Amino acid sequence: MKLAFISDIHGNAVALDAVLNDIKEKSIDRVYVLGDLCFRGPEPKRALNLIKDMNADVIKGNADEWVVRGVQKDEVPEQALEMMNAERDWTYSKLEENEVGYLRKLPNELNLKYENLKIHAFHATPLSLFDVVQPFEKDELLTDKLMINEADIYIYAHIHKPYVRYINGKCIVNTGSVGLPFDGLNQASYVLMNVTKDSFQVSIVRVKYNEHEVISQFKKSNYPNIDMMTKILANGRI
Repeated sequence: MKLAFISDIHGNAVALDAVLNDIKEKSIDRVYVLGDLCFRGPEPKRALNLIKDMNADVIKGNADEWVVRGVQKDEVPEQALEMMNAERDWTYSKLEENEVGYLRKLPNELNLKYENLKIHAFHATPLSLFDVVQPFEKDELLTDKLMINEADIYIYAHIHKPYVRYINGKCIVNTGSVGLPFDGLNQASYVLMNVTKDSFQVSIVRVKYNEHEVISQFKKSNYPNIDMMTKILANGRI
């Protein structure tokens, strides 16, 4: 069984197109989407509807929650709050009410089982859409924050930095980001998982896409934070 886990599209439909083409070429059996579908990109509506048309299991990310109800105090640095709400309002204005309603109703986690393998999937942590757990954290912190439910593989998103790590015989995986990577490589990222009766393999897949097209889309729009977003797209880091 081939599984793909994608996340953090952030309204970058061009990158999502490239990832979906790669998934199709690999004959993947099932796709799961771990949130942050349309906020902070030039094509929020198209990105959201590409996801909806996939018939995939989708969970909510912090950015999906922000689209629904705005960015609240203490969720981001104080100096960024006004700008991020301007970005949220721009994104919201591009969506229909039923599309916002779709985001509102998304669940927060997935508990999956393939063969003898249990997979717990969530956006940031099992208890929060907003907590940040970085790849370099100590084993004890990852265990306390991420490994709450009983599972063999814990897979999350949110930090835009893909990695695979093993702790006490358990596997922790981060998908990275389809549309807005932060690890210095401006290519889309997702996780490919091969599951058989007696084994599993987890790998990070990087996919090239035309970031110049997305930068051009931003520059032709009235998006409130063009300079910052185009720099992230060009450099692959915040």
